[in-house]
Amino acid sequence: MRRLFTAGLAGLLFGLGLIVSGMTQPAKVQGFLDLAGAWDPSLAFVMVGAISVAALGFALERRQHPAAPLGECGVPNPPRGIDRSLVLGSLTFGVGWGLAGFCPGPALVALSAGQWQAAVFVAAMLVGMVAHQVLRRDAT
Repeated sequence: MRRLFTAGLAGLLFGLGLIVSGMTQPAKVQGFLDLAGAWDPSLAFVMVGAISVAALGFALERRQHPAAPLGECGVPNPPRGIDRSLVLGSLTFGVGWGLAGFCPGPALVALSAGQWQAAVFVAAMLVGMVAHQVLRRDAT
């Protein structure tokens, strides 16, 4: 029960952070990505804050489990090198983020707030996830 409460609290804090930072507003995100136009650099501060918190969490985890491989700390081991799948996935994510102004976390928060654009994005995201699983299964 304690673990469930902690997870719920972390999710609530994450969602509130996304709302406060403007990550659930597609126009704000697209303004950040528009380097050639009316660039809005404010989301850079959000990224720096998020990276700082994540780095602190990883450092604390590493301190508690110094000998454990990264995968045993609850984080999968990163793949070695850059492959086709990584490049295509990164490009797909970037294009989707730029066009829609959403990435998965903010889209789910915006969906819970009733934004219809988020519903379209989440539906497309789910279709993409299923398509990936089907294509991956066929490839093996």
